[in-house]
Formats: sequence, C-alpha cells, structure tokens
Amino acid sequence: MNRILVTEAVKGVAMDQLRDEADLEVVFEPDLWKDPESLVRNIAEADAIIVRNQTQVTADVIAAAPRLKIIARAGAGLDNIDTDAATAAGIVVSSAPSENSLSVAELAMGLFISLARNIPSANQDIRNGNWNRAAFMGSELSGKTLGVVGIGRIGTMVAQRARTFGMKIIAHDKFADPSAPHYTELDVTFVELDELLEQADFITVHLPLLPDTRRLFNEELFAKMKPSAYFVNTSRGEVVDEEALSNALKRGTIAGAGLDVRETEPPPQGDALVGTDKTVLTPHIAAFTNEAQERVVEAVCRDSAAVLRGQEAEGFFNFPLPKR
Repeated sequence: MNRILVTEAVKGVAMDQLRDEADLEVVFEPDLWKDPESLVRNIAEADAIIVRNQTQVTADVIAAAPRLKIIARAGAGLDNIDTDAATAAGIVVSSAPSENSLSVAELAMGLFISLARNIPSANQDIRNGNWNRAAFMGSELSGKTLGVVGIGRIGTMVAQRARTFGMKIIAHDKFADPSAPHYTELDVTFVELDELLEQADFITVHLPLLPDTRRLFNEELFAKMKPSAYFVNTSRGEVVDEEALSNALKRGTIAGAGLDVRETEPPPQGDALVGTDKTVLTPHIAAFTNEAQERVVEAVCRDSAAVLRGQEAEGFFNFPLPKR
C-alpha cells in the first residue's frame, strides 16, 4: 500500500476523501514540520509527501526517502523544497500555482483600500471610544497609478481589479511579453523598475524568492518612491529589507505599507513594523479563503493519488511522472 505523509495542517473534503481510499494510507502529522529529525525518520517509509510552506524538504530529507515519488506543495511557492535535489532523484514536484491566485489578488486590493482610507486605525479609534472624523482623511484609488512589480498570474489579477477602480497600471517584469493580449487589454505600460518606483502611488509586489530578489526592496529603492506612496507585499517576505522599510516609514520617505508576509514568521517581539500605525499587517493569510483552500487541497490530493497510481500529475513543476 502506498503511504502519503502529510506534515502540515492540510485539511478539507479532498483530504478526507483521500484518507478513505482503500489503496492509500494517509499518515497525518500536522506538526511534523517542527521536528526535522522526526521528518527524516518518517519520510523513509513515504511514497508521497504533502506540505505547505513550513516543511523544509531539503536535499538531506530527500536523500532519506528512497520510496518517495512525489512532493506535493499545497500552495504556489516552492522555496521550501529543494527542487534540484528532487529532480535529480527523479521525484515529481507538484504545486497549486493558480488555485489561490484570486484570493491573493483580492487581499492585495484590500490592503490598498485599508491604507488609503485608514480603515484599521479608524476602526481601533472608534473602539477606543472616539469619533475623530477629521483625523482619518483618506485618498481615493481612482486616478492613481498602480505599479505592479512582477505581473504574472497574480499581478495581472490585481491589475484587472485596479482598473475597475479607475487606476492607471504600470508594470515591471523582465520575463513578461508586453505585447501579450491580456496586458494590452488592460493598457499596461511596461517601465524600468526605477521609473515605476518614481511614478507609482501604490506599489504591489508579486515576485518569487530568488537570489536576485532577496531583499530587493532596500534603502535605495524605497528612497526612489514618492513620499505619498503605499507599498504592498503579498509575495515573499524575504524580498523586502524590513529594516530599510521601517526606516523609510519613520522618515516619511513613503506613506505606508501593507504586508501579508514577513522575513521571519511570526515576527519577533518588539518588531518595529508592528509598532507603527503606518502599516497594515496580516499573518500570511492571502491564500487563506475557504474557496482557495478547497481548490489547493483538491489539487495536491489529486496529483498525489494520480502519481502513486501511475498517472500524470497536472500541477507538476519538473515532470508529470516519477523517473526513479
């Protein structure tokens, strides 16, 4: 019988159905990611592993898994998986890159509105017994320029929604084809990164974590932004130098920031970005909607079962069938 190891809280109807399959044994250990030594022991008998973003599937973990045929990531990013080691070992790496895109895009829009209209601060002020209308003068999104850094699937969805608010869209993405119909239909203007930072009233980041994107947003880049600009990151926390962002907010270099992701999660006690009212912060929940999680869990369960039964994975990153 094929064994599927689940190392994080991956739950839902599809997971329940997977656990009922007669030819599959699902070992559900949602806290296993916290204990790397136990992970290595447990994965030795696994034919598949389903993870979220906490489990570090390193080369050492992969080497300890002689039976492993598929690593299924319940989400989009693969930076917690050594994809080179998995590929070299002939293991399928599968993910759900599109299933949560809509939820992430909607949260980005929510952060724009929260920042522009001071919603969290106004809400807290009322709860403190006040009614200070004049203290919470905001600004409209309509007529403003949105700068999209990384206009792939999610960035495009954000741009689509921003257009309905009457925003002008500019973008920087070295891998995008500016002539693609979905960009021309949105009237996206592609510019260099410096130009985007200088022009945008709102900046939204949708980048993978790579060596050249780690701490990309540093003191130098924040200094290029408008003092009235708002910065939003729903991609990877490590693409931002948080000390530089904190300094930019303190100095008034930019007006505010909305962050769903952090360099360290959860952030340490006394974190400067938590201690300022110039930020709107959420605990990495962009993909956490009921609808998105149903789609994500269904996708990884489907691919795990398919590969173990000799069928192709749909959401494969490297190849659809194992080569070991």
